[in-house]
Amino acid sequence: MPRRFSTVLFDLDGTLLHIDVEAFFPDYFALLGAAVSGYMAPEKFIPRLMRATEAMISNRDPATSNREVFLEVFFANLDTPRDELMSVFEAFYRTEFSKLSRHARPAARAREVVETVLAGGRKAVIATSPVFPRLAVEERLRWANLDGLPFALVTTYEDMHFCKPHPEYYAEILTRLGLLPGECLMVGNDVEEDLPAQDVGIAAYLAGPDVIHRGRRPRTPDFEGPLEGLLSVLDDGVAS
Repeated sequence: MPRRFSTVLFDLDGTLLHIDVEAFFPDYFALLGAAVSGYMAPEKFIPRLMRATEAMISNRDPATSNREVFLEVFFANLDTPRDELMSVFEAFYRTEFSKLSRHARPAARAREVVETVLAGGRKAVIATSPVFPRLAVEERLRWANLDGLPFALVTTYEDMHFCKPHPEYYAEILTRLGLLPGECLMVGNDVEEDLPAQDVGIAAYLAGPDVIHRGRRPRTPDFEGPLEGLLSVLDDGVAS
């Protein structure tokens, strides 16, 4: 019998938004490094940023938000006042981060697909790994031409306690929205990051064409096809 999905969880980068990561991240680090250069040199800042980010990704403590983990690790043994430097970060995401849109473009039919999901009376969630602040995620939604849509949840580092690929990340989404695993469909392009939704009982749709598979997890999605193909899964539970 076909499954009835009430909620669709969408990965962002590589699924709804195409980003040239080889150009994006060096540019991102350069711009952010320049923004904080009055406080520390890039050669010290970037390793500290990476350590704090890795700590967020590794964290599995349900009592500590990703933001709290980031701040604890980033500011460890750092003399710079936390509030002062965080104001610099916030200003960067408000004024400079948008320049990185030059490395991004919406995925084909992304807004149409999300709008169709919503028009069918279903909830839509932006299930992007929450290592960025809300300001940055909202900006990336603008790049994807998805701003203004009534998402039930957008995961950010302020309000989540786990990251992909941990199953706890997906379980937290279920808890926050009061959902059962069987009523949800995770749509993403990354085998290792998005298919772990299956570990908590959420069906997974592997969306092409930019599929990422590093060989660390069997490639066994419940459904697979182009992004727009998920609409037929919602209609009848089978891939087109």
